[in-house]
Amino acid sequence: MAGRYAPRPTRTTVRGGETVVPRAVVPRAVVPAPATEAHTRRWTPKGPFDLGLTLGPLRRGPADPAFRVTPDGSVWRATRTPEGPGTLRVALRGQVAEAQAWGPGATWLLAQLPQLLGELDEPEAFEPRHRLLAHAHHHRPGLRLLRTGLIMESLIPSILEQKITTEEAYRAWRILLRTYGTPAPGPTSGLGLHVMPDPRTWSLIPSWEWHRAGVDNKRASTVLRAVKVARRMEEAAAMTPADARARLELIPGIGPWTSAETVQRSHGAADAVTTGDVHLPGIVGYALAGNRDADDAEMLRLLAPYEKQGQRHRAARLILLSGRTPPRRQPKMRRTNIADW
Repeated sequence: MAGRYAPRPTRTTVRGGETVVPRAVVPRAVVPAPATEAHTRRWTPKGPFDLGLTLGPLRRGPADPAFRVTPDGSVWRATRTPEGPGTLRVALRGQVAEAQAWGPGATWLLAQLPQLLGELDEPEAFEPRHRLLAHAHHHRPGLRLLRTGLIMESLIPSILEQKITTEEAYRAWRILLRTYGTPAPGPTSGLGLHVMPDPRTWSLIPSWEWHRAGVDNKRASTVLRAVKVARRMEEAAAMTPADARARLELIPGIGPWTSAETVQRSHGAADAVTTGDVHLPGIVGYALAGNRDADDAEMLRLLAPYEKQGQRHRAARLILLSGRTPPRRQPKMRRTNIADW
């Protein structure tokens, strides 16, 4: 990164996955190890690696109950695996990623660690065709596209984010996880980590609780339809991104926007560019052509040089991380809170 000080994250760069993970200033031997017995694994990424950029897309807001960054440079993640709830703690020590995991899902989480940290990603396939992207790529060499291998943990919050502001979506996710999720296993009492509910618990949430969380009936109904076939949805993790998206979009209420946002995280889909977004076409259009009024068609035309590379999503993320955005106008979408109705 150029310069002595890193620029502060903005709303746009955070959407691009920027998450600040502090470097540990305490010598490793002095940092107290968690008291609870944990499964452990060490893995060394190839080439430059940025832990915050890689895992940042999993964070749903600064107070996400399933994601925490601690001052010792650790990233904590609570999730529901095929083997049950699990908590994962990852810290970068030099060039080595050190991981600890707790709970029934601990073994599964550690087995998936290399994929989660971008082992299957191919950043070398990306060849910048625009000066802005060449600059962003040069200054973000540690960006890796993660692959969780899990569908529902990305699908449900993506449904909650449909056609509302991010603040409203983050609030809904936070309320629902804290109310209906389970405390994460391991030494997490001081972190407030929660594992998202299982499909049955999601299906039993009363309508008034969705309302209290600010989730309208359309989005709540889409979540309920998805959890009814959760097992079939999770099978899509083993499919190609295109086939996975086709399966997800069989559910009424799940369209190209939601399926793309899901497979970007579950599959590390480097070419799954998000369409149907309120802001992204204008950001891409302004960054690459000075056109803040670009629509999806124009965005895809501008990203066409990266389609043969299979890297349109990476290109879009680098544009977001560049921080180059059009001057702000009045908000396109009015913030609401249906819990006040």
